[in-house]
Amino acid sequence: MEQQDRYIRFDWAVKRLLRQKANFDVLEGFLTVLLGEEVKIIELLESESNQQSADDKFNRVDIKAKNSKGEIIIVEIQNTRELYYLERILYGVAKAITEHISLGERYYEVKKIYSISILYFDIGKGNDYLYHGQNSFTGVHTGDRLEVTTKEKDALVHKLPAEIFPEYFLIRVNEFNKVAVTPLEEWIEYLKTGCIRSDTQAPGLAEARKKLIYYNMSPAERHAYDEHLSAIMIQNDVLDGAKLEGRMEGRMEGRMEGRMEGKMEGCIEIARNLKSMGLDTETIQKATGLLPEEIQKL
Repeated sequence: MEQQDRYIRFDWAVKRLLRQKANFDVLEGFLTVLLGEEVKIIELLESESNQQSADDKFNRVDIKAKNSKGEIIIVEIQNTRELYYLERILYGVAKAITEHISLGERYYEVKKIYSISILYFDIGKGNDYLYHGQNSFTGVHTGDRLEVTTKEKDALVHKLPAEIFPEYFLIRVNEFNKVAVTPLEEWIEYLKTGCIRSDTQAPGLAEARKKLIYYNMSPAERHAYDEHLSAIMIQNDVLDGAKLEGRMEGRMEGRMEGRMEGKMEGCIEIARNLKSMGLDTETIQKATGLLPEEIQKL
């Protein structure tokens, strides 16, 4: 019974298990709880982490799905800090929009995009563990919300921009510190701790208790999974230590004119430390802001 209490992390499940049609119900349950409406996944689409090679990146995992309404849902798990994260998810959404409308099609064919980010790093200041963003047009003087008239199937209908424009969800997993009561809280608790209560009624979690059991994996799969967890821990320790060293070095510059130089030297020292640990150029660039050419010269 004790063995049954250990469940696979969601990022590993997304990459290895939830891409199988038989396991769609786990992901559907999570999306249903988060979006507040029943979600049925029709198919998975090509995304950056569909590859299954041994040198796959462990820093970021994503999955892109189409639901029964033809909408696109991007779920991304990010394990370590990225300097320009908001810019990148904006680019990812824009890319998804253009990828799923062919040249010559009507703009009516543009599909709504949901961008869901599960973050295990501190993206900034804020007291909540879940943030939601969507577009609305509000009257500057009147405060009313604009409804747009569109034509669908030869009929005029009124839509709010929020029904068309992308929606963004940022889940700050490490900020969750409540006793889980609602289905959403139970899901966030699982994302943070890997624990699923035995009496859960949350959509998707009951299925996860059956399909994401650690000890159901083969010895080889368990070894790969344990190495994955170890790699995440090592990378987080290296990044935290390198950033601390960089900050300390920057503070040693006593004068204002030397602070920028000290900050640059700190970034270079961080990059040198990360490079010695074998991290790839893209990860080092995201952690330090240095150019790839500068990193390669170290």
